[in-house]
Amino acid sequence: MDFAESLRMATRTLSANKLRSGLTMLGIIIGNASVIAMIGIGEGAQKYVNGQLQSLGPNVLFIVPGNREARQLGDLDTPRTLVVADAEAIATQVPSVTAVAAEKTTQGIVSYRNRNTSSSIVGTTEGFLPVRSFEVAQGRFFNDLDQRSNRLVAVIGDTLADRLFDDQSPLGKQIRIKGITFEIVGVLERKGSNLGLDYDDAVMIPITTLASRIVGRTSPYGIDVSFISVSANDPDVMETAEFQITNLLRLRHRITEGDDFSISSQDTLLDIANTVTGALTLMLAAIASISLFVGGIGIMNIMLVSVRERTQEIGLRKAIGATQKDILTQFLIEAVILSALGGLVGTGLGVSGIFIIAALSPFEAGVSLSAVVVAVGVSGSIGLFFGVVPARQAAKLDPIVALRSA
Repeated sequence: MDFAESLRMATRTLSANKLRSGLTMLGIIIGNASVIAMIGIGEGAQKYVNGQLQSLGPNVLFIVPGNREARQLGDLDTPRTLVVADAEAIATQVPSVTAVAAEKTTQGIVSYRNRNTSSSIVGTTEGFLPVRSFEVAQGRFFNDLDQRSNRLVAVIGDTLADRLFDDQSPLGKQIRIKGITFEIVGVLERKGSNLGLDYDDAVMIPITTLASRIVGRTSPYGIDVSFISVSANDPDVMETAEFQITNLLRLRHRITEGDDFSISSQDTLLDIANTVTGALTLMLAAIASISLFVGGIGIMNIMLVSVRERTQEIGLRKAIGATQKDILTQFLIEAVILSALGGLVGTGLGVSGIFIIAALSPFEAGVSLSAVVVAVGVSGSIGLFFGVVPARQAAKLDPIVALRSA
């Protein structure tokens, strides 16, 4: 009997038991859908994180307090070793740098008349816009004079402006931040979250005002900062800028060994993000693939039951000349059809799930063609692997014993 005839017989047999075939495929369907969805979500998260980091610009360096080893150990008590004066020194003494911005963030209640909302309060310097690639949609950003005079001026994000003022222009309006009145002088263009902070829903004030009126000074060396962002002249001088900044800060902090700060570039952050999201994607796919294995066991179980139910059929076919190879081929084809068809249905469900999640979240829809091919191929292989035992059992049945037991 040729392969085409075996395929037709296997298809007719499975069609005759639609409910059982569908339930048998269920494990493979769930497994494939889970694997593809998890890989798609992981890739979508990776694209989202990469997009966030790339929006920082190609030549930005971030200087954070504390050395890299302490941060890798998860030190929760962030040291206060960087101050605004360090940022000012970098801006004036490092020739490979075009702009510098210091930032410090806290949380507080922002009020306008009878409206109150909890928001991020970001203290920063006038270099924020060029370094972080932000634009002002209305009004202006605060300047060096505002910072040195500790003026009570604020720039708010687009989302916060909508929440507090609806369709009114926020410019010139007065808001209260932790009970202190500030005048709004500008509104930022909408850009979305960046480095874990949604600047669209934040209020920005001069960092000197933040230190003197909101949080107070907590460092004996000046106004401490959460981090300093630096824009280099050109992507080609990133290493030079990092070297010059490191030497300057070591000199200012009188360090002979063991830095009390660490510097990261966009490429470093991208590598870290890709490593983390890649590991999470692999872990999620590995967990989801367990259901594929369970689905394979379900196929083997149902095929073994099928062999016992079809003992008479197997005996008759052998009695009229069917070989062990013919019987083996038919049962293997049935197992592969169940797993491959389940894989295709599961693929459709997984891809649909990815687009649904992308529509309901900030993640991009990331459908990996390689993941689809591998998942369908693996599901077919699982059917072949787990179908061998029942197929061999059917092929080895003695026709006389089979007919007698029927």
